[in-house]
Amino acid sequence: MPTATAGDTAILARDFDLRHLSPEFYANPYPVYSALRTHEPVKRMPDGSLFLTRFRDVQAVYRDPKTFSSDKTVEFKPKYGDSPLYTHHTTSLVFNDPPRHTRVRKLIAGALTARAIAAMEPGLVRLVDGLLDAAAERGRIDLIGEFASAIPVEIIGNLLDVPHAEREPLRDWSLAILGALEPSLTSEQFERGNRAVTEFVDYLRDLVARRRREPGDPQHDVLTRLIQGERGEGGDGEQLSEEELLQNCIFILNAGHETTTNLIGNGLVTLTEWPDQRAALLEDPSSIESAVEECLRFESSNQLGNRMTTSDTQIGGVPVARGTPITLCIGAANRDPEQFAEPDRFDIRRAPNRHLAFGFGIHQCAGLSLARLEARIAIGRFVQRFPAYRLDGEPTRGGRVRFRGFASVPLLC
Repeated sequence: MPTATAGDTAILARDFDLRHLSPEFYANPYPVYSALRTHEPVKRMPDGSLFLTRFRDVQAVYRDPKTFSSDKTVEFKPKYGDSPLYTHHTTSLVFNDPPRHTRVRKLIAGALTARAIAAMEPGLVRLVDGLLDAAAERGRIDLIGEFASAIPVEIIGNLLDVPHAEREPLRDWSLAILGALEPSLTSEQFERGNRAVTEFVDYLRDLVARRRREPGDPQHDVLTRLIQGERGEGGDGEQLSEEELLQNCIFILNAGHETTTNLIGNGLVTLTEWPDQRAALLEDPSSIESAVEECLRFESSNQLGNRMTTSDTQIGGVPVARGTPITLCIGAANRDPEQFAEPDRFDIRRAPNRHLAFGFGIHQCAGLSLARLEARIAIGRFVQRFPAYRLDGEPTRGGRVRFRGFASVPLLC
């Protein structure tokens, strides 16, 4: 394949439009991200928004939540109108500023302490080993449907103590709601997303009513913790409204689901593409921790973030007016050669590796320690159990630009 010239890459950058993407981009966006970083790192999109691809610019926006707001009440109105999707996405933790963001995050983080996460490890190992046993019997596996997606559904279901018999719809609801966050939305995605929010809220309303009657242990049951709120002196702690409670339960189930599924799937597929790195992991299983960090950097599960400027400012020397939507390209920032030597090389021993896969600052992922644990156990035990696993056909991409992962990956074990 001929090497792209500077003129070719300049054209790639010039013609980039987040709302009109090619199949080649969905398969491999990194050449486009590289072209943008080189030629137009603060890219003005046709709709007036900005698209950022340099690590330093993305991190600078994360560092300043006052100038760069996460509140989506204005930005999402034209996209969703008065719909269940609008209610959900403007109420959930990730798309809010303090004080609402602070209040909800504190309640969630209180149930995700290091001790609580460590207590989940034995059950997680049993779950993963059971899935691997089933794969060994068959000799093949769909990496996503029969392994990667089953793990976070179980873990997050346990966090909220969702009865096992009621977990089947969770993945489809999650995919529909997160699919509606894509930059360009079809009417089918919009309808499916709204239907999923409505059905999810109806289900959770009943679950919350049951939990109010029979509370769980708030140290381990996130739903009970959210229901009871902060326990201030005299019982005057912060309480969530019913809407905040229901929508943030959806957020927890969604946030812990697709991104972790993608992390496990992306990691195991990437290891098939870099056999020397898989051999290194097999030789030294203790390197799984740094291997997971490299999986997070190299194929970030969540590729895009969004902010809105609250005042006139500048990014990378470019003046930016108040009310400008900003897209943070995490996937591009994590391949920035100014931050990472040989960024397109997958290196499980890369150090330092200060990637932005979990965000940065006050909005850094509240569940990052849990996601890391799930990935370490899932990827590490899969590789050790099936050291010669290989693709059994072409993987199917998930068809998303925001959430990068696979819909299906056939493997021979």
